[in-house]
Amino acid sequence: MRARRLTRPALRLAALLLAGSTLTLPAQLPLQAQTAQGLQTDPATTGAPATLVADSLRLEGRDRLIAEGNVEALSGSTRLKAARVIYDRTTDRLILEGPVTVVQDDRIVVLADGGDLDATLENGLLRGARMVLDQQVQLAANRIDRVGGRYTQLYKAAATSCRVCDDGTPPLWQIRAKRVVHDQQEKQLYFENAQLRVLDVPVLWFPRLRLPDPTLERATGFLIPELRQTSLLGLGVKMPYFVTLGDHRDLTFTPYLSPKTRTLELRYRQAFRRGDITLNGAVSDDSIGPGGRRSYLFGEGRFFLPRDYQLSFDFEMTSDAAYLLDYDYSEKDRLDSAIAITRTRRDEYSNVSLTSYETLRASESNSTLPTIIGDLTYERRFFPARLGGELRMGLEANSRYRSSDDPVDGIGRDVSRVTADMFWLRNLSLPHGVQASFRGGVSVDGFRTLQDDTFDGDLTEVVPQTSLTLRWPLARQGASGVRHLLEPVAMLGWTGGTRRDLPNDESTRVEFDEGNLLTLSRFPAPDRRERGLMAAYGLQWLRLSPQGLQTTLTLGQVWRDSVDSDFSLSSGLSSQTSDLLVAGQIKTAGGLSLGARTLFDDAVSLSKAEARLMLLRPDFNLSASYVWLGADSEEDRPDTQSEWSIEGGYRLSRHWTGSANLRYDVVADSAAEAGVGLRYRNECVDLRLSLSRRFTSSAIVEPSTDVGLTVSIRGFGVGTADDSYTRTCRNAP
Repeated sequence: MRARRLTRPALRLAALLLAGSTLTLPAQLPLQAQTAQGLQTDPATTGAPATLVADSLRLEGRDRLIAEGNVEALSGSTRLKAARVIYDRTTDRLILEGPVTVVQDDRIVVLADGGDLDATLENGLLRGARMVLDQQVQLAANRIDRVGGRYTQLYKAAATSCRVCDDGTPPLWQIRAKRVVHDQQEKQLYFENAQLRVLDVPVLWFPRLRLPDPTLERATGFLIPELRQTSLLGLGVKMPYFVTLGDHRDLTFTPYLSPKTRTLELRYRQAFRRGDITLNGAVSDDSIGPGGRRSYLFGEGRFFLPRDYQLSFDFEMTSDAAYLLDYDYSEKDRLDSAIAITRTRRDEYSNVSLTSYETLRASESNSTLPTIIGDLTYERRFFPARLGGELRMGLEANSRYRSSDDPVDGIGRDVSRVTADMFWLRNLSLPHGVQASFRGGVSVDGFRTLQDDTFDGDLTEVVPQTSLTLRWPLARQGASGVRHLLEPVAMLGWTGGTRRDLPNDESTRVEFDEGNLLTLSRFPAPDRRERGLMAAYGLQWLRLSPQGLQTTLTLGQVWRDSVDSDFSLSSGLSSQTSDLLVAGQIKTAGGLSLGARTLFDDAVSLSKAEARLMLLRPDFNLSASYVWLGADSEEDRPDTQSEWSIEGGYRLSRHWTGSANLRYDVVADSAAEAGVGLRYRNECVDLRLSLSRRFTSSAIVEPSTDVGLTVSIRGFGVGTADDSYTRTCRNAP
């Protein structure tokens, strides 16, 4: 069978390709008024040359063209299929005999039994039609009228995103309306005299209703409401309202009403050509606070500047210490606000930042904490051809300000530091596969201490440093395909100079782990450096199996020629020979990951330990962690801390998913937080129920219980669930 190609009749039929585009008008305007406005069809669609393909084409007289058998018309991104198409030149009408299918942009599909349209397709109707938007929302009607190539009007229509079966079972929910108008340009659906039905039972009635169609990413209107029950605030409801402010800004208002609070939550977002900002805040008038209006405001932003610079900032503020926890906005007990300019290039890094801290802890005072901290960092590396290796230079400055003027015992101490570094690094390959790394250079540190009666003054020191690191990677592969990599490592280093009489303002907490085993100093900042001769040694082992099992183990220890009294007892570094570091990890192809790290002293007693477990499966996920810290007064920890936490989720069935979380204080033998959740999902609805309890209390917060319920109707501006949640019909294969 040979397909036929037409020209002038095909141009007439090109208008038919717009049958998939929708007709939407303000619901209060009559159809005739819209036609009189002279609405234009899209020239990109109607003006494009069309191709008509059919099993047979014939002329009936001089005025009727008949295309039969698998009729298909193509124009641009629109495709029409029909069993038979008749063009009558005397009436300038197109008669379609079904089944008729129109697909536009692979997102709008119209199915009809037949139709009658004019040649321009700006006016006409489709009978027994059903429209599907973005494979999500179905609209069925006795009749569909089209106007101007932009609007589609459906009479006695039903709309749903639920799967509709042929067994007579009604969809889970649907909207019945006397008339529905779809505006393809604005991507809006207007319902007139609408009913929301659940299992075909009317539950709500709307004289007018406007909803976004699924192809619209952003639209002004109400979002999903939420019911929330807390022991502090009682039963309340949140009703968010989203406002688009152009294509690059939006604002969300969320009134929150309960017997004990009147709250307005706000979120503002704006995208710029080279950056974006986000603001989140709330204002409350309640009966549980310290009195007066309560509020908070968090904001963040990022901007890309010329010459690869990036500006970032964030700020956090609240009216009182308990507000964030009372309303579950944040669990932070210290707020930080910062602004920074950063540039990262292949051989250069620079950063300038200013950070302000505010504590919400009842046991701390903002006047005696370093609430304003300024940082400057610059690093540059060179590769001198004659010298070989890498030359690295750096400059770092840090300033910490306290608002207190009290100099006694450093209560109001202000400290500034400037550090300049220059190092030469060279890697060498020695016989038998041994890899050597040499590092040598000098650092210059300058300190200024103010408002401290024991350390007041300026100090400068020059610190020469050198180290040699050796690695001997040994690889082996067994007959089963298992690969092993065993790597003994050792570092011999020396740092000159003697520690000056300086306050410890930056290096109060030290972590000894596999990341700093082979460094010259394990203090986090240059106000403290390890001095003298030292050695570090260890062993790293990696095992890889063809089945995807990966195992790693690291052992390490540090020796120094003298004891450093600035290391705390729990750091594992307070003796001449450090505690033994043991760290390992196991990963499987099935999604299991287990990692642990601990420090053992000579008596095989723990000083610190932590472990993390994660398991990811298609229907199950689990994450757990455990932390143990011994008592250490030098780290402001008078008692041992031991805590574990666990959270996970399990897909109970095709549509139901359960979740739970728990944080438990082992020392206090009591739970700190706990929660459970239940979620039901299918292709057209998403229901979430949660219950959580915070057991901890302090001078500013009390234990509280929170119950939340949200129900989302999917399809209208809400992404659908994945296919695994879609329901199946009983008679489906």
